[in-house]
Amino acid sequence: MTIPVVVGVDGSEASLEAVDWAADEAVRHGVPLHILHAATGGHEASGLITTASERARQGSPTVRLSSEVSYEDAASALIDKGRNAFALVLGSRGLGDLADLLLGSVSLAVAARADCPVVVVRGALTHREARLGSVVVGVEDEKSSGTALGFAFREAQVRRCRLVAVHAWSAPVGAFSTPQAPSWPLEAHLRSPAQVLDDALRGPTERHRGVLVERRLIEAPARQALLEAASGTDLLVVGARPRLVHRGLQLGLINHAVLHHAPCPTAVVPQI
Repeated sequence: MTIPVVVGVDGSEASLEAVDWAADEAVRHGVPLHILHAATGGHEASGLITTASERARQGSPTVRLSSEVSYEDAASALIDKGRNAFALVLGSRGLGDLADLLLGSVSLAVAARADCPVVVVRGALTHREARLGSVVVGVEDEKSSGTALGFAFREAQVRRCRLVAVHAWSAPVGAFSTPQAPSWPLEAHLRSPAQVLDDALRGPTERHRGVLVERRLIEAPARQALLEAASGTDLLVVGARPRLVHRGLQLGLINHAVLHHAPCPTAVVPQI
């Protein structure tokens, strides 16, 4: 059985935009789409599912579609479905979110705890409809970014678009700033930023030879580098560290920042 793309819906316009994106993604990868609604009162569940299903079929007539109403809380229901999903897709805002919150509480909780990639659909129509022709992935190193890189390469491959690999770095205080041939003394286990990026990309590049890769070494905080790169892309991909102590602490400050402020759909991919 092929695992589906799962999209959570709550009746908000943001969740219907997530349905549009998820249906495109399911067709792109040749997998089914499963629409999930967590019924908590206030909306008629079957009508909401019908609306979301019609929206999916309108934009992607060939999508293989199923749906479900859950009576768990939304975050728990989605996280449970994510254990056997290609990806979870969520809107950036929900019906119950306060006006001054930039990201819905359910989306943030799911992104922090899910076992599969979580895509929060953000940004203008140009970004959501993949009109810009690129995927951006943040690269820390080959160990920390391997799963995110694999996801990003597959996305670029099925979209037949360019992959932009961004590695943000900063030189030690007082060192001459150049990523290609740094003049500061490196300890034996340290590498130049260019070498870190090359090492991280070597394996996935060999496995996805048809993907055009643009390398960007940016001397700036990672948050700034990723948000700037995201302004001209269809999808931003970032990795999430494994949970070591408490559930939900693997997002980190950088991922929180991009989930709240990225101008495009953003995928958080847990490192396996």
